Amino acid sequence: MKYIDEYRNEKTARRLAAKLERLVTRRWVLMEICGGQTHTILRYGLDQLLPEKVRLVHGPGCPVCVTPLEMIDRALYLASRPNVTFVSYGDMLRVPGSKSDLLQVKAAGGDVRVVYSPLQALEIARAHPERDVVFFAIGFETTAPANAKAVWQARHEGLTNFSVLASHVLVPPAIRLLLKSPRNLVQGFVAPGHVCTVMGYREYAALSREFHVPVVVGGFEPTDLLEAVVMLVSQLEEGRAEVENQYARAVKREGNRPARKLVTKVFRVCDRKWRGMGFIPRSGLRLRRKYARHDAEQRFDLTGFSAEEPAECRSAEVLQGLAEPIECPAFGKRCTPQHPLGALMVSAEGACSAYYRYRGWEVIPEGGLP
Repeated sequence: MKYIDEYRNEKTARRLAAKLERLVTRRWVLMEICGGQTHTILRYGLDQLLPEKVRLVHGPGCPVCVTPLEMIDRALYLASRPNVTFVSYGDMLRVPGSKSDLLQVKAAGGDVRVVYSPLQALEIARAHPERDVVFFAIGFETTAPANAKAVWQARHEGLTNFSVLASHVLVPPAIRLLLKSPRNLVQGFVAPGHVCTVMGYREYAALSREFHVPVVVGGFEPTDLLEAVVMLVSQLEEGRAEVENQYARAVKREGNRPARKLVTKVFRVCDRKWRGMGFIPRSGLRLRRKYARHDAEQRFDLTGFSAEEPAECRSAEVLQGLAEPIECPAFGKRCTPQHPLGALMVSAEGACSAYYRYRGWEVIPEGGLP
């Protein structure tokens, strides 16, 4: 199909790699934020096409991966209640909490259901007015409009048995945290195209100016990402620090205005804890007071949850671009998709999952995967 093949064309990819080779004169460290971009990079071996002086590291671009352990434990508590139907996307079911995961709760008899849209969760609430239906609303700005629509619709219909356990996070504050860290190595960012499709990219201009760092909004296909890297290196070599849009076929500067308006109507900005990164000021979304009856944290008084990450898991360093998954001693041995220590190994967008799937043979001993 042309609309895909043209962005996966090998000749185009090699032409972009050759252009990059001609451009680069110094060592540069770049970070892609989106987990989908990470999987494209590993699947197609784009990092192996780059000049030795250009290094790609992987950021906190997987919403499943950055959902804090305490929030997973809240989900497990709700899913275990006899009167609750807990509804989630499938990729959350095997994310480990402190002692269990949603799949184990389901196996033990909990009413845990998988959907592909929050509107399906509304349908379940309509069909079962006798039960409390809770939807696990996670994600970056990308999924916020659909989740906001579900909450708005529930209030409009008077569905008092529907609520959401909201764990939305925002990308720009996380980038700010990374740039302020004394351990930061990143000199340029590939911004997530899916987030910018909704929110636009105006917010990145302030970060670019303040930290003198180039940002390029990138797509998800191989030539998208190579072109974004070329654009970043061009800026760095010329001493520029601007926001540019490689993904112009999908992203506008102002984003999707109706979607942004709906998100603002239903959610408000709040401080949010990120798994592996701690609390980041004004980096999340929670429901406004007007929609409090649909807020599961308030409805079920979900306070007092605290948890510690497994000491052996190095996901915090991976999320901040300070380590690659294969540098973790547990990778592919004590941490696998079947028995994950952290969310990065089990999520479809996790960096550890990508390395296990596409690069596991490089580090796992002869004899096969465990």
